[in-house]
Amino acid sequence: MKTPLFTGSALALATVLALTACSGSAQSSPEPTSATCPNGEIKFGIEPYEDPAKLKPAYDVLAAALSKKLECPVSVQVVEDYAAEVLAMRNGKLDLGQFGPLGYVFADAKAGAEPLVSFGTAEKELSTYTAGIWVAKDSPIQAIGDLKGKSLALGSVGSTSGDVLPRFGLREAGIADADITMDYTGGHPEALLALTNGKVDAAEINSQTLATAIAAGTFKKDDFRQVWTSNPIPNDPITVRGDADPAFKAAVKDAFLSLEPADVAKVGEFLDVTPPGPLLEVTKDNYTPLFELAETMGLTEKDL
Repeated sequence: MKTPLFTGSALALATVLALTACSGSAQSSPEPTSATCPNGEIKFGIEPYEDPAKLKPAYDVLAAALSKKLECPVSVQVVEDYAAEVLAMRNGKLDLGQFGPLGYVFADAKAGAEPLVSFGTAEKELSTYTAGIWVAKDSPIQAIGDLKGKSLALGSVGSTSGDVLPRFGLREAGIADADITMDYTGGHPEALLALTNGKVDAAEINSQTLATAIAAGTFKKDDFRQVWTSNPIPNDPITVRGDADPAFKAAVKDAFLSLEPADVAKVGEFLDVTPPGPLLEVTKDNYTPLFELAETMGLTEKDL
């Protein structure tokens, strides 16, 4: 469903970087000429939206279930950054990729990535999350407009909730990038730590990272205040390379849609989808607001 949350002007997308990844495989390889296993292995890339050491075991569970459905080993690769995954898919080094919503915008334009599924709730509805800006509870900052001249911890360059949406919120509040000290910490957990350690006046903390940190006991919500939140963001799509064989695309989509909630539960914990439901079909239309956001922000290669 199209939801017109953002409007704007021309989009110039990024020239992307190289892939560095940690990988592992599940199951033994069948005959490599089958439609479900055309190259003897399926390579599945994941953006580093959390600590890769934590993401890898969770996605290995999902990969093992997918491997069993397709009778083909699935190798999980947690990439170095958002841009690296786009380049890897464009160069044929990834068959599948889970992109952040804005990362998918780049992947659509540069790699022809096609969305297959995203994460469903226990009620079998597509899940969403929100970007947020938080301050210490005793901070004089009461609203996003008070951040002018202050320091803000952000996640990674090009991140939907860890970079672009907070900057969009600042722009809406009349604060230019030059009016604030932006500290790119390298990831969502690192931005949260910058705030809890008193290194910055404010930090982006999305609802997914917030839930993970509270569960882990690394963030005491009562000690902080949220001064801004975004509109709901459709959760990450899992995509397939656009030039893949149509029979492979169909087989992979069917396999994803037939997975049990338990197969994606560990991944769902990182995406604040707890309890999880099944994976649900998505199309490009589900991510229309992110294409509009990219246009509004006038993104270029300097933004990656």
